[in-house]
Amino acid sequence: MAYPKHLLPTTVVGSYPQPDWLVNRETLHHHGVPRTHAHDVWRIESALLEQAQDDGTILAIREMERAGIDIVTDGEIRRESYSNRFALALEGIDTDNPGIVLSSGGRSTPVPRVVGRIRRVSAVETRDAAFLRANATHATKITLPGPFTLSQQVQNDYYKDEEEMAMDYAVAVNQELRALKATGVDVVQLDEPWVRSSPEKATRYGIKAINRALEGIEGITVVHLCFGYAAVVANKPSGYTFLPQLADTIATQISIEAAQPKLDLGVLKDLSGKTIMLGVLDLGDNTVETPAIVAARIRAGLQFVAAEKLVPAPDCGMKYLPRDVAFGKLKAMAEGAAIVRKELAG
Repeated sequence: MAYPKHLLPTTVVGSYPQPDWLVNRETLHHHGVPRTHAHDVWRIESALLEQAQDDGTILAIREMERAGIDIVTDGEIRRESYSNRFALALEGIDTDNPGIVLSSGGRSTPVPRVVGRIRRVSAVETRDAAFLRANATHATKITLPGPFTLSQQVQNDYYKDEEEMAMDYAVAVNQELRALKATGVDVVQLDEPWVRSSPEKATRYGIKAINRALEGIEGITVVHLCFGYAAVVANKPSGYTFLPQLADTIATQISIEAAQPKLDLGVLKDLSGKTIMLGVLDLGDNTVETPAIVAARIRAGLQFVAAEKLVPAPDCGMKYLPRDVAFGKLKAMAEGAAIVRKELAG
């Protein structure tokens, strides 16, 4: 199905809860957001894992569509984290002897080491996108970690210039995006949470890397940034240290977290040329919002963004939520958007 033409089309940021029969959720939480391999999260033996992941992906697609979501993803069901599936598939990476990086919250995290030039040597998520297209009846979106974030999630033991490393990541991401678009997927998205965590570096070369990654990619492109998964980051700031700068990206949409941190939506004026994917679901609270609450959050966004340029979404990925909570929240979002859509129609 083509990208929806009605006002306020709903979508998800990327991930949807993986079934309990597929992953050990306790182990998943123990890993936090893994940068290296976390094979122990899977409950299914390796010989049957891809088949089980396919089944879990179909479940996620069906639940998103049943909830009324207009633009669905594959739920990132095959991923241990939003980034490591792609990051660990690149040449130049040593995954067997990890290094250490401090997260934005000060946590020491094992990360892959860069020991050679970063290159994409084969397709990584192309089958994922093709599988999504084959099984979805709604419009589709696939996500990738962005080049700046990728460059911040490794220990650099090769490049003398960190910007050069980020730009090589950008080339690899661009090559993957081109392959993803060739499957017919409607929307591609780059996840770039680290532009907020490292604003000085992002100012120097983050936008340059993002634009190189998106170079020549036709159709709708999204850059997503957030304050981190609610299951991992509890105390969130009420404003972004790096947001207006994203107006200089060639992405057509910017995706931001707004519900949980109660973001001052006046900052959206700085992105007036972009369509805004606005976070209207608080993923830090397992209480399912009512459609009326979601509608109110959408109306708040409409004070600063034209209806033609607003896409309601959750704050972030829904990976760590209970499945019934995630479904309930998405259904409330679809119904809340329908309320406001009806109001706009008079």
